[in-house]
Amino acid sequence: MTKIEFGTWKGALAAAAGKRTSLPYPPVPDLSDFAGRNVLLLQGPFGPFFRRLARDLQRHGATVRRVCFNGGDWIFHPDADLVYSGSIEDWPALLERLLEEWRIDTVMLYADCRPVHRPVFPLCHKHGIEVFSFEEGYWRPDHITIERGRTNAASALPRDEAFLQRELPLLLPHPERWLRRLPLPRTAAHQKLWAAIYHIAASLLSPLMPPRTYHRGIGARELLPQLLSLWRYHRHRRAERGMQEKLLEHSRKEGFFLVPLQVPVDFQVRCHSRYRDIVAFIREVTASFAAHAPAGTWLVFKQHPQDRGYNCYRKDIETFAREHGVADRVFYIHDQHLPTLLDHARGVVVINSTVGLSALFHGCPLKVMGKAIYALPGLVADVPLDEFWATAENCRPDREKLRLFMAWLVRCTQINGSFYRRIPDTPNTCGLAWPAPPDAADVPGELL
Repeated sequence: MTKIEFGTWKGALAAAAGKRTSLPYPPVPDLSDFAGRNVLLLQGPFGPFFRRLARDLQRHGATVRRVCFNGGDWIFHPDADLVYSGSIEDWPALLERLLEEWRIDTVMLYADCRPVHRPVFPLCHKHGIEVFSFEEGYWRPDHITIERGRTNAASALPRDEAFLQRELPLLLPHPERWLRRLPLPRTAAHQKLWAAIYHIAASLLSPLMPPRTYHRGIGARELLPQLLSLWRYHRHRRAERGMQEKLLEHSRKEGFFLVPLQVPVDFQVRCHSRYRDIVAFIREVTASFAAHAPAGTWLVFKQHPQDRGYNCYRKDIETFAREHGVADRVFYIHDQHLPTLLDHARGVVVINSTVGLSALFHGCPLKVMGKAIYALPGLVADVPLDEFWATAENCRPDREKLRLFMAWLVRCTQINGSFYRRIPDTPNTCGLAWPAPPDAADVPGELL
């Protein structure tokens, strides 16, 4: 693929489209686009990703500064310019001073809704500084997200129906080019290792670097939930043996609706939905199902694997199901094979999980109860939840719209790669295949 330089991407894509002179949103940048910039790295994901990213940026001509916020950050970036251990209230004033003193023109961070990152956006807007937010990939696995500004439901990526139907086909005349990915090595073990090191370091170094700004439990207090998660995993594997076959058998009769639960501390839930907790979501979905779902259909709640050691919703689900007279039609599962369930579900209900995108990939009718980047006309059900149960079959995603939207999403926000493991045989150390994507002819594995 001919590389499109940062300053000429509009003209290059316009020439390719033949009918367009400007784009409403730029594509994913290349590392060389940051040459000559003064970059500030704030809090990143677990592990050495931000340190490796700093090296890649410096090798391409950028000046990089780094602020850490606790011992977990510092252990992976011990040469950081500053370790901030003050209060969240005092942080914005210091941040503004650092932006001016270091002449920062680019800020990079992971998870835009973290308390330590919220002041970044108004301050950078005030000073004309560009912000790049990293996040777990919208398209998983094998991708990460990088957006200019905010991510998820707060993304500035154009998603209105008129743009998708009339303008986008001109900008991406060959969407299949972007719907290919290079499969990567598994990263789960690396992610767990980095998380363990992070929490151990944060705990041991807390007298010197108090983690006052961290948004979740940190340090030794995380050990018990991780051990509990491991115990529950093996317990559920034994207890739910044969459950998936039971669901698939019922799918050939009356069918089942799948409800993948999210982690309650997920900012997608806390910032981009109206639910105060997951229990409130379970209560609403159960009541609606009991009153309006076709007789004989089942409701299946699936626990999020990363929440396994923190919360168990069995009592809540059983209580709500009994109250509404559907105790024999409501189930609570844990580690069944999600793609298989999506292939056979009559419909899926989510708050705004990225599982929603997976459901769309599988052609499954989807009802979104929160705000999501993929909640677009023609993709998700636009009927109330009470109507969705009976009309789900009429709400299947438009496959061509999905292909086009995903090509647009990948082109502008996704990079093939991982935060937690390097990609073999690539010149960059941070684990990303910059820029994205390569020529379709070079990469197998078309998804849609």
